[in-house]
Amino acid sequence: MRHPDKQAPLRSDAQRNRERILEVALTELTRSADAPLSAIAKKAGVGQGTFYRNFPSREALVLEVYRYEVQQVADTAAQLLCARPPEVALREWMDRLAQYAMAKAGLANALREATTAPGTFKSIAHGLLTDAVTLLLAANERAGTIRPGVDTDDFMLAIAGLWQIDPRGDWQSRAGRLLDLVMDGLRSGAPN
Repeated sequence: MRHPDKQAPLRSDAQRNRERILEVALTELTRSADAPLSAIAKKAGVGQGTFYRNFPSREALVLEVYRYEVQQVADTAAQLLCARPPEVALREWMDRLAQYAMAKAGLANALREATTAPGTFKSIAHGLLTDAVTLLLAANERAGTIRPGVDTDDFMLAIAGLWQIDPRGDWQSRAGRLLDLVMDGLRSGAPN
C-alpha cells in the first residue's frame, strides 16, 4: 500500500507534459507576471485538464517553476564534477548560478504575486543550493584548489552580490568580474 503522502511516479508522457508546461511557464512568467494560465497551457500544447491536474493554481505553478529552476542549477554541480576538474567545475557552476539569478530576477513579480508566505522562496532554494555548494567546496578542498575551511555560508555570503546585479544591464560581464574575485579569494591560501 502506498503511503498517502507519496505520489506515484509520473508516466513518461505525463512527465514530458509537466516539463513542457514548466519550460513555457518560465518563459511566459518572465515576460509578464500576469501571463494567463490558459495561454501557458496552449503554448505548452496541453489541454486545460492536463494543465490543472499538474498545477491547480497560479501559486502552485510559480512555486514549481522556481523549484524546477533551482533543481536544475543544483543538479549541474554533480554533472560538472564528473566532467571537469573541481576548480573548473566550481567556476562553471558559479556562472550557471549567475544565469539562474538573472532568470529569478525576471520572475520576481510573478514570485511576489504568487504567494505572500514569508521565506517560501528562500526555503525552496536553500537546501538544494546548499547541497550543491557543499559538494563543490568539498571536492575543491580535497583537490587543494581552495583554501581549507571555507563553508557553504561563507560561499553564499561571498556571492550574495549576484542578486544585486541589474539583469537588464550588462549583467554577464559584471557577474563574471564578481565571480572571478570570489574565485581569487577562494584560491588564496590553497595548498596547491
